[in-house]
Amino acid sequence: MTNIIETKDLCKAYGSHTAVDHLDLLVPEGSVYGFIGPNGAGKSTTMKMLLGLIHPTGGTVRLLGQRMDARNRLDILRRTGSLIESPAGYAHLTAQENLQIVADLKQVPRKDIDRVLEIVHLKEYRRRKVGQYSLGMRQRLGIAQALLGSPKLLVLDEPTNGLDPAGIQEMRSLIAEMPRTCGATVLISSHLLSELEMIVDHVGIINNGQLLFQGPLDKLRRHSRGNILLEVLNPGPARRVLGAARISACDGGDPHCLQLPALPETSVAELVRQLADQGAGVVGVTRRTRTLEEIFLSLTESRKEVV
Repeated sequence: MTNIIETKDLCKAYGSHTAVDHLDLLVPEGSVYGFIGPNGAGKSTTMKMLLGLIHPTGGTVRLLGQRMDARNRLDILRRTGSLIESPAGYAHLTAQENLQIVADLKQVPRKDIDRVLEIVHLKEYRRRKVGQYSLGMRQRLGIAQALLGSPKLLVLDEPTNGLDPAGIQEMRSLIAEMPRTCGATVLISSHLLSELEMIVDHVGIINNGQLLFQGPLDKLRRHSRGNILLEVLNPGPARRVLGAARISACDGGDPHCLQLPALPETSVAELVRQLADQGAGVVGVTRRTRTLEEIFLSLTESRKEVV
């Protein structure tokens, strides 16, 4: 699979503080890549280095198959759309007028404006002044500006920040469809992990400038085994089997429900066999999968890398 973004040993230091520490980022073509980390983790700094807005202290950046340097930066960025921090726009001008300015700056035909307004569902509001737009509408206008010229890469920094639940859902649906509707690979940063989990297929988790995990969301979920809820008819024999196996069990909220720690599949199968042999009467075994947010918190708190 081709990578639209590749960084190698990417670093950014401000005096003695290292904001980004030897980052090797790989964003596959056609993916929605969620770049996740707490505030100050290095997300925005990384995105600004990708776009050439700040200079790296060390390392390299490759976008769209080319190593970025002073000579080709503008050419690469013409094929890249971005929304970093707050969306830009002149409040006293309409959405149409704002997009005309951006189209001229990007050397994109103005006829492309109709297409991007349709994508972000702002066509009927094109002649309304941006100062009268809600925050969600301004965010969508910012994405429309980024989409002018049909870029192959979209870099979106916290696009749902400050939106209400309805605005978040609308933005989520819009971004999830970008690879299909626009042919664009999306790199999106956020700390709203529950929202990202619904739209991304690849994940990078960063903390203190270091990448803790990178790969398909499914791979991360394979590391996300949560507690196991065991339902039995006879708790006494069940507790004796668990004690002999040195498996700790907590009350699951019901005398017949026991909460067990995460166990490999083979261990669960063997445990169920022993419970059946001892007359525990196994009614159900439910594995609880940790959410992306829970995985993230466990990674950042322990600062251990998932392999």
